[in-house]
Amino acid sequence: MDVLPLVGLIAASAAVAGAARRTPVPAPLLLVAVGLVASYLPGVPQYTLDPHIVLPLILPPLLHTAALESSYLDLRANVRPVALLSVGYVLFATVAVGWLAYELIPDLPLTAALVLGAVIAPPDAVAATAIARRVGLPARITTILQGESLVNDATAITAYKVALAAAVGEGASWAGGIREFLVASVGGVGVGLVLMVPLHWLRTHLKEAILQNTLSLLIPFVAYAAAEQVGASGVLAVVTVALYLGHHAWQVDFETRLQEAAVWKVVAFILESAVFALIGLQLPVVLKDLGEYSVGQAFGYALAVFVLVVVMRFVWSYPATYLPWCLSKRIREREKDSDWRRPLVVSWAGMRGVVSLAIAFSIPLFVDDGSRFPARSLVLFLTFTTVIGTLVVQGLSLPWLIKILKLPGRDTQAETLAEAQAQNAASQAAEERVNELMEDERNCLPEPLEDRLRTVLERRRNSVWERLGHANPVTGESADDTYRRLTREAIAAEREVFVRMRDERRIDDEMMRTLLRKLDLEEAAAYREVDD
Repeated sequence: MDVLPLVGLIAASAAVAGAARRTPVPAPLLLVAVGLVASYLPGVPQYTLDPHIVLPLILPPLLHTAALESSYLDLRANVRPVALLSVGYVLFATVAVGWLAYELIPDLPLTAALVLGAVIAPPDAVAATAIARRVGLPARITTILQGESLVNDATAITAYKVALAAAVGEGASWAGGIREFLVASVGGVGVGLVLMVPLHWLRTHLKEAILQNTLSLLIPFVAYAAAEQVGASGVLAVVTVALYLGHHAWQVDFETRLQEAAVWKVVAFILESAVFALIGLQLPVVLKDLGEYSVGQAFGYALAVFVLVVVMRFVWSYPATYLPWCLSKRIREREKDSDWRRPLVVSWAGMRGVVSLAIAFSIPLFVDDGSRFPARSLVLFLTFTTVIGTLVVQGLSLPWLIKILKLPGRDTQAETLAEAQAQNAASQAAEERVNELMEDERNCLPEPLEDRLRTVLERRRNSVWERLGHANPVTGESADDTYRRLTREAIAAEREVFVRMRDERRIDDEMMRTLLRKLDLEEAAAYREVDD
């Protein structure tokens, strides 16, 4: 197996994603654009999305890291809009877009049209949430988009299986479809519930951080494979386990959390970058198999399907937002205002992604009677153009739309005040505990060490309050910026001494690495004091 194309893809996509951070264009959009251009450059290998790789090997870690960073409490507070989008909208889009495509495109069988509807039904909120964080969307909208993306793939895959069974001649009924959906959803959550407690117990009882993080890397694949093995939804199993582990992450020791955060950040960066680059690289693959459809016809149908996908999300979002609010007094009391701008942003943020393409590539070439799958090449092409269209059109215009609507962003002053109050309460508890412990003669410390312990507690309590203050009139720096800069300079001076002593053979490399790690942890702690 030639690994150079894979290494080249990872390196190039990472470089483009890194460059995107210096531009106003979100990384997913730039990666797709570069992939489109690169797909026709001489010497660039032909990359094909293999659903047997994307679904079991790429999707689980992306879902896992997204769920780890999500808030179980926020998702539970927004379970109604999340469920209406991740389940209700996906099923609605499958039927509505499929039926309209059947009416619009000549010679497209209804079963194949419903397969198309299921394939392009689930939005991929990776790009949307990346933009949301960048422009400062309200936290509730970001939570809803994240929650939708965690669950909607399971709904879409189940709907696709039902539609595909009808298309290939295996037969499908409403009762069978409902039964399969219940088995997939209830079974997936059930497998996650069975696995989450023992996996968390194992994480907390392994003694070495390296072993704990090795287990962390295996967990999404174990959960996905276990659920799929019993015919349940691997997506829901992964999400259930990850939400539980993320909610209880505080019970794992600090070294594991530090390593885990860094490991998953790298994994997510590499996979997301490669996935969006792969989307752009699929253009030659989907164009060469159009068969009886001319390029002009195919692009005409693509434009129509793109419009259908965008419009149907609006058709669903506004009633799904306002009908419960109008019909339920309890909802009206809990949600005092019903801002029309929220469903508008949620609707426009319905960008499609790699899962749609992976499902489309899994459509078989032949049906049960041995004939070719009807309009498979067109379904694949329409999926590709819908993904590209939503990413480019909606992705580029979403920041502009948010700016025009003047949505209230995050109140950083209020958040900092809440953080300061929480830190103050925690520091008081810590000081009381230290005073209690210091009364025991077994905990006697030399005065300099005791002073240092109390100084650290005081600094942690005061650091957040200082963030509410004004900038230095001479340098323009905030107190946080000055603290970080001085800490960095002091630690750099220490680091130079350790390296010089190693070079002079006064200490060996192993000792230098131990000392440098202590400095690294101290520098990271100083940054967290003012950043977290």
